[in-house]
Amino acid sequence: MECVFGLVGNGFAIVAADTSAVHSILLHKNNEDKIMVLDSHKLVAASGEPGDRVQFTEYVQKNVSLYKFRNGISLTTAAAANFTRGELATALRKNPYSVNILMAGYDNESGASLYYIDYIATLHKVDKGAFGYGSYFSLSTMDRHYRSDMSVEEAIELVDKCILEIRSRLVVAPPNFVIKIVDKDGARDYAWRQSVKDVTTAAV
Repeated sequence: MECVFGLVGNGFAIVAADTSAVHSILLHKNNEDKIMVLDSHKLVAASGEPGDRVQFTEYVQKNVSLYKFRNGISLTTAAAANFTRGELATALRKNPYSVNILMAGYDNESGASLYYIDYIATLHKVDKGAFGYGSYFSLSTMDRHYRSDMSVEEAIELVDKCILEIRSRLVVAPPNFVIKIVDKDGARDYAWRQSVKDVTTAAV
């Protein structure tokens, strides 16, 4: 039921993810941030089993940091994506992770990029991508409206169209989404799209 999608524009990449923490038919919380800031210029949006998603993305984040600490330079987005794919492939026949990843980043030489990595260690560089049931609607919306030279404002408008389509058509649509962006100025939060806020239950 998770919805994760992203796209590359003119000098930036944007990723969006739902914020629902779900188990079976229960919604535990709706402010779960599923997009990790990997380093200053990389984002990882992940979907899958909650334990695998959190553990594996933290594992990748720490290893990217370790590489920079040891060598004094940061991994490029392509190198980080290939490292991530290699770790998924190694685990595939031992103790596989049930996690799908969209990795977005910005490099001074190659600009913004987006990588699609699924749970069976498929890696592909894409202009737009999505995971989860929401992908049925977000991919078709992006196919119709996406352009490679989009400005940030146009890309956010397209992301909002995708969110609206998911909320309108998916029978168990998540109510809230987080949007993050990475460009030459770094990786950061852009906005939250909330239709339901967490309610604190009073003690009885």
